[in-house]
Amino acid sequence: MAECILETKKMLVYQAQLGDWDNLNHLLVCKKTNKAAIIDPFFSDYWINFCKSNKWNLEQVWLTHSHWDHSKGVEGLQDREVWVHKDESKRGWDGPSNQIWSNDPCTSILHRLGDLEIEAHCTPGHTPGHMTFIGEGVVVSGDCIFLGRCGRTDLFGGDIDAQRKSLIHLRARLMELPSDWLVLPGHHYQLLDGTNPTFLPVEKILADNEALNALDSDEAWESLDFLAFDDSMAEKARRERSRAHQS
Repeated sequence: MAECILETKKMLVYQAQLGDWDNLNHLLVCKKTNKAAIIDPFFSDYWINFCKSNKWNLEQVWLTHSHWDHSKGVEGLQDREVWVHKDESKRGWDGPSNQIWSNDPCTSILHRLGDLEIEAHCTPGHTPGHMTFIGEGVVVSGDCIFLGRCGRTDLFGGDIDAQRKSLIHLRARLMELPSDWLVLPGHHYQLLDGTNPTFLPVEKILADNEALNALDSDEAWESLDFLAFDDSMAEKARRERSRAHQS
């Protein structure tokens, strides 16, 4: 099920769609050291066995954010380094994690995996401590940037203004990258043209992403219909916010 979608001089990148919510998991492997990191694992056993069969050391787990569908597999990986941003605690996340990023919103720090150095950007909005990872030919964007749009901001801990600032920050960084670097989102969603890619080059994202194209106009930004939904998850978020205000 996992497919190698990119190989560079230093790194292998595998992608697999797992679970019922069209989640995309991404595995980064340092070729020099055989150390690997799984991003947003849905099934722990799947990735443990996959790495074992390839003789890779699954050393780290990186969470773009702590929503259930992105952190479900962490339970079976607690003996690894499990990384999450400290601000995910603002939406009630209390683990299991044992390593913390603490950089400010719209800033990045360098994170090491074997011989690799990957930029770890704090990009809040979808959640308080959402992270995006950039390096070695890929942008692993979680639920901050999808291929055609961006993540919703109406769930508990979401912030529409923070999302806009994060997207402005990421757009500026994307514009500095080679145009053929790949954007790897957290979900596999159909695009408006009916196509179903699981990754796209930076050039295509900058040209066609609805959310990025709306950033410079208040009217265009406020008219986006995918930042909030009237569904059961939004109702749950309203109840959680109410309880938080009362406590």
